[in-house]
Amino acid sequence: MIPPRNRLLAALPPSDLDRLTPYLRLVPLSLGEALYEAGIALHHVYFPVDSIVSLLNVMADGASAEIAVVGNDGVVGVSLFMGGESTPSRAVVQSAGHAYRLNATILKSEFTRAGAMQHLLLRYTQALLTQMAQTAVCNRHHTLDQQLCRWLLLSLDRLLSNELAMTQDLIANMLGVRREGVNEAAGKLQEAGLIHYSRGRIVVLDRAGIEARTCECYAVVKRESDRLLPDRREPDSVH
Repeated sequence: MIPPRNRLLAALPPSDLDRLTPYLRLVPLSLGEALYEAGIALHHVYFPVDSIVSLLNVMADGASAEIAVVGNDGVVGVSLFMGGESTPSRAVVQSAGHAYRLNATILKSEFTRAGAMQHLLLRYTQALLTQMAQTAVCNRHHTLDQQLCRWLLLSLDRLLSNELAMTQDLIANMLGVRREGVNEAAGKLQEAGLIHYSRGRIVVLDRAGIEARTCECYAVVKRESDRLLPDRREPDSVH
């Protein structure tokens, strides 16, 4: 069964979607898979449907930190239609699932039509920039507990369930902190009955409780995303 379609694809007029459909390929994305590396030319974009991709900035010594997450709300590879061809960030699958892959040439052709696709992609880029800016502020001014809550909520918004397959090492890599810090922060949430963490899986038991403990950054990102992007829904699948 093909999973629900990406929100950007779902918002396209039928004629635009019909033009793209022959070129969309539903591909599996595995946990930890790198869709592209920093500085390497991009040849495809990905429209996640039930997966989440983390955009990471990597330092010369190998240290990294997440700057944004992309799920069924958007597209991975914005530099292609913004004229950059490559990006200093790395795209890694944070939650396994599927995505529709589209060749770069096809995307550029559709973008230059200056129609619905261009309009949607530019609005999505504005929402993504907001998320990146707010992440930078959050990492500088808020506690690790608050950052973890923000990260969990942003991930949940892009999934169809309340469960994430995620090791503490990967979370630490995303947040740019030590594993011990993530272990302590996750332990506090579990003791409070908000999550259950075991063997690399996080189950959110009380979303409202996590929302009460997070910082203002989550609400800022969600509000801008809701303002700029199409309503969340589960349209018919692309065949």
